[in-house]
Amino acid sequence: MGTNEMDVAGGDLAAIHARLREAAAGDSNPGWRRRDAWLDALERLIRENQTAIAEAIRGDFGNRSLHETQLLELFPSFEAIRHARRHLKSWMRPERRAVSMWFLPGRARVLHQPLGVVGVIVPWNYPLLLAVGPLVAALAAGNRVMVKMSEYTPATSDLFARLVVKYFSDDEVAVVQGDAGVAQAFARLPFGHLLFTGSTKVGYSVMRAAADNLTPVTLELGGKSPAILGPDYSMEKFAERVMVGKTMNAGQTCIAPDYVLVPAGQAREFIAAARKVVDACYPDILRTPDYSSIVGERHYRRLLGLVEDARGQGAEVVPLSAAAEPDAATRRIPPVALLNVGADMQVMQEEIFGPILPVVGYRDLDEAIAYVNARPNPLALYYFDHDRGRIEHVLEQTLSGGVTINDTLLHIAQDSLPFGGVGESGKGHYHGFEGFEAFSKKKAVFFQSRVNGMRLFKPPYGKVFERMVSLLIR
Repeated sequence: MGTNEMDVAGGDLAAIHARLREAAAGDSNPGWRRRDAWLDALERLIRENQTAIAEAIRGDFGNRSLHETQLLELFPSFEAIRHARRHLKSWMRPERRAVSMWFLPGRARVLHQPLGVVGVIVPWNYPLLLAVGPLVAALAAGNRVMVKMSEYTPATSDLFARLVVKYFSDDEVAVVQGDAGVAQAFARLPFGHLLFTGSTKVGYSVMRAAADNLTPVTLELGGKSPAILGPDYSMEKFAERVMVGKTMNAGQTCIAPDYVLVPAGQAREFIAAARKVVDACYPDILRTPDYSSIVGERHYRRLLGLVEDARGQGAEVVPLSAAAEPDAATRRIPPVALLNVGADMQVMQEEIFGPILPVVGYRDLDEAIAYVNARPNPLALYYFDHDRGRIEHVLEQTLSGGVTINDTLLHIAQDSLPFGGVGESGKGHYHGFEGFEAFSKKKAVFFQSRVNGMRLFKPPYGKVFERMVSLLIR
């Protein structure tokens, strides 16, 4: 791949987009070999620079566990690339479709064609994975890609921009950096498709900006993802799996459990079990390299404010770690549970995105389901039970972006499953084949046969036509 001087913050976004669009027009449907070469380049970019990438992410957070970066960003990035490369030929193959008996012996098929230039707006919480995942899908679909990295992870964003220059030419993938103003201008570009990952509030503004060009948009947002303890499931296993999912990246995960629903009277039993898990995983939570810092001062203060708002409205704040107090110097917040939470508390109205866990009791499973359904559709839902009937009941009676049964987070790691929200938690899907589809135009094609009956349906209409139409609509 060629090298080039990379455009950075303040660069001419329209010129970058025009360069990519011109290249897409000159090769509007790249073949399998070129797409596979792009995916190979992306894999080499990550593999040959994984230590530098992990260190950059750690530096951006103040401390980000290198082990978590390996598990949560490097591994799924490699898996997404490998999955796409394994299946790319079959994805690109035209799909044969059935033809109505009235149009036989005609044939029908669906072609997947690139949309041209795809835009990707990357958040700060998983800056590698949430850049690479959409890139995999867009490149597999044959598109050029323009990526806007987050200003809240400047070291990672700058490194990724410099690496892309080395592995891709400037008319294949372009990376830009900048603040919210750059992001707004980015969203107004006439992309073939735009994918945004971030907050619901910002998602509204992205969709409004894209509407001026009728740009199709995939929104990967967040929301309040519940974890529900079934009537007979082990409290110890529930606490372990919830707290592992909640404390990874210090809760700064879009599908982290946002609150838990436990049978009435079991809240304190859950808290005791959860504290054992946290203390076992992080025996020195304010100093261990395995527990991540909050990404920045503004988010750190926001999380402390959520706790104080809840406390001020009557919630009980219960530490889930031997270290009970946050450390402002390192921006580490030990996990805490909240009891007696009310609907008017900020912590129950907005996505938490940190190590704060409200605990809510329920009398029966239908009440728990009603509690979830009374709120905006979550990005993820976690239900813990071994009873198949109750599991199916929860699956059928709730609407969420995705579900993991008897664990947390793991549905996002399945490349054969679509990932996406619903309602306020998002719009559209990607990952695997659904990502390939999201960044492709599904073009319908009908092949008329040399021998066909269409001459019977043209003017001037007479008795033969009337008999044929009456047969069709009988």
